[in-house]
Amino acid sequence: MATRMELDLRELLSFDPQGGLIHFAGQRVLLLDPVVLGLLRKELISTVGMTAARGMLTRLGFAHGWRTAETMKTAFPWEDESQWRRAGGRLHALQGQVVMERVERGAEDGPEPFAEALWHDSYEAQQHLLHLGKAEEPVCWALTGFASGYMSYCNGKPVYCLETRCVGKGDPVCQVIGKPEEEWSAECKEALRFYETQCMEGALAQVTEALKQAERKLRAKRQTLARVSGVPEDPAGMLARTEAMQQVLNLARRAAKVDSTVLITGESGVGKERIARLIHEESGRAHKAFVAVNCAAVTESLLESELFGHTKGAFTGATHDRPGLFEAAHGGTLFLDEVGEVPPAMQAKLLRALQEKEVRRVGENQSRKVDVRVVAATNRNLAAEVIAGRFRQDLYYRLRVIELRVPPLRERRDDILPLARMLLAEATERLGRRVTGLSPEAADQLLRYSWPGNVRELSNALERAVALCEGSRVEKDDLPEEVRAAPPSLLPGESPRTLEEMEREYILAVLARNGGNRARTAEQLAIGVATLYRKLKQYGELEHPN
Repeated sequence: MATRMELDLRELLSFDPQGGLIHFAGQRVLLLDPVVLGLLRKELISTVGMTAARGMLTRLGFAHGWRTAETMKTAFPWEDESQWRRAGGRLHALQGQVVMERVERGAEDGPEPFAEALWHDSYEAQQHLLHLGKAEEPVCWALTGFASGYMSYCNGKPVYCLETRCVGKGDPVCQVIGKPEEEWSAECKEALRFYETQCMEGALAQVTEALKQAERKLRAKRQTLARVSGVPEDPAGMLARTEAMQQVLNLARRAAKVDSTVLITGESGVGKERIARLIHEESGRAHKAFVAVNCAAVTESLLESELFGHTKGAFTGATHDRPGLFEAAHGGTLFLDEVGEVPPAMQAKLLRALQEKEVRRVGENQSRKVDVRVVAATNRNLAAEVIAGRFRQDLYYRLRVIELRVPPLRERRDDILPLARMLLAEATERLGRRVTGLSPEAADQLLRYSWPGNVRELSNALERAVALCEGSRVEKDDLPEEVRAAPPSLLPGESPRTLEEMEREYILAVLARNGGNRARTAEQLAIGVATLYRKLKQYGELEHPN
């Protein structure tokens, strides 16, 4: 017979001393450094804000507690269910999360709560203080979630815990009280909403407004950077000097005025999401949410739940109703990035959502109307995918009401240097360096390179150059090796070079790519080594062939 006090970590924990899987009460578990969880908390708060981060961690803890109670119900031959119900606190401690001290009240202290405890050595309070400093509110969100999830499963009804005192806000100890949902007073309802997925919806307006303010600040900063770098910028933060890119922006602005579905195509890194955001920001939906999802980054089994949501109990771990991204984007814009990666089975469901303007959550029989403008993007040739039978033709045409093709950077050579100067100014600001510009040799080399990674690669190259730059401007040697080794472009510019200049530049570029190996360079150029030697001597490069 196992009681609460008889639970022993040595009996619950099993592992192979040589390394491998670790099990707790027969279920696989992981060892995590609390500092890593603290860093995750900090990242969540800085990315989505305190409200959304608290909701995520509270519900994560709730799912953990629910799962633990479910596992422990049959893991031991409990004498009666009351022992199993009361074992949650001991399990909390055995998992290394917190040390619990039960609080027993006397008759003179008033009515006893459903559950009450003092928590010592809370890892959450410690990590919050370490990474974020003292808080104004209790911070043991995942721990209270765990206790709530465990008791809710054991009692067959929602039981929620809240902290009345917390070390994370300067109290000497953490104190937690648990009650059934209906017994909490109206003043506590605001805190209890963090246990519900809907708390994200409640915070959505605040998050949207905060994002808009951040975007306005970012746009102002970009315009300031544009003045510093001498690059004139589009009012929406876009930069385009080539006619092809200007046509894309013009068509995007025209598409923004209507609610038609837009398909943005182009290679990876050309800025498809920037175009999607431009369409949203210049549309009548700009005051609502812009929700983006990378379809390639979500597994097939989770994509349906991610897009359409799910109901409580629809699958293991679905402890609450959860709206999907279609509902989150209601009234706004849903950006489906890498839509060409959507599995065939999901393509039919996506088509239905677009046609009927309604979604059905996983595990639910009724449909919900949604008002969403969909913008999709892909680096695949969807027409070829349709012919190959990998993409539905009807979905392709449904997405491709308006198509925008963003040209690769190699087709926008007049945009390279303006973009480079803008990205250089941004990197200088971000890294706190004093780099004023590009040397003529570095600028020329940027124009020579073909940029297979497009604007994303250019941004990374400039950030690297700013980080490594030792002077006041970026030199050729500060650029990535593949950029430095790029041969001269064969396309004439405004001032065409002579054949002799072109030959010299090309020979030296191939020699640099081969690390100064003359034999390999001569072989690749289909000339003799003596001929190469003579030309290098003519160029004055024999002493420094690189």
